[in-house]
Amino acid sequence: MAAEGTDLDGEARLVDALVAPGARILDAGCGPGRVGAALFRRGHQVVGVDVDPELIDAAQQDHHGPIWLVADLADLDLAAAGYPETFDAAVLAGNVMAFLAPGTGARVLSQVARHLRPDAPIAVGFGRDRGYSIDAFDADVTIAGLTVEHRFATWNIRPWEPSADFAVSILRTPSSGRDLDLTAVAVGSTRNDSASEWSSIAGQAALVEGSLAGQNPTI
Repeated sequence: MAAEGTDLDGEARLVDALVAPGARILDAGCGPGRVGAALFRRGHQVVGVDVDPELIDAAQQDHHGPIWLVADLADLDLAAAGYPETFDAAVLAGNVMAFLAPGTGARVLSQVARHLRPDAPIAVGFGRDRGYSIDAFDADVTIAGLTVEHRFATWNIRPWEPSADFAVSILRTPSSGRDLDLTAVAVGSTRNDSASEWSSIAGQAALVEGSLAGQNPTI
C-alpha cells in the first residue's frame, strides 16, 4: 500500500498533534501494530492491545519497541497485567468500534478511558458502512462519561459532513474537578452556549489542522 502512494500514517500524525512529545499512548485494538509503530517512531511510549493473539504475534515480530499485549477491550485491566501507569491519550483506529460485539461500545470506551489521565484525548475512527451509526456511537460516548470535542471526515481532518462515509472523532476524558454535561453529545456540545468556550475549541482545531497541513488525505 505504501508503495502505491497510500498514506499509512494519517492516524499517527493526528494523535501526535494532540499530545506532548514523549507521551504515553494506548493503541486500543492495535491489530498488527501499524498505528502504534508509527507513534513509537515519533518518540512516544506505546502500549498496544488486541484480543487476537495472532495479530499481537505479528505486531511483536514486525514492530519492536512498543509493548504489545493480548487483551479484550471490554475487560481491559492493564494494571493487573503489570502496567499500572496511566496514559496521555488513546487511539482506536482500523474500525475497532465497528468490530466490537453489539452492545459493548460504551463499556469499551469506558474501559479505555479509565486507563487515561484526566482531560486526555481519545481518537476514534470508523467507516459508516459498518453497521455502527454515528448516533449509536455518540450514545455510547455519553454513557461512558466522555465528550465529543471534534469530528472530521478523515484522519487528516477534512471537514465533517453528515454525508461523509468515514468519521474521526476526538473524545475527551473529564477534567479533574469539572462536571460534564453528559446529555450533550453532538459535535460542539462542549461549548455550552458560550461563545468564548466555542472559540477556544475552534482555535484548538485550527492548531491541529495547521500541524497537519500539506499532508495527503487518508481514511
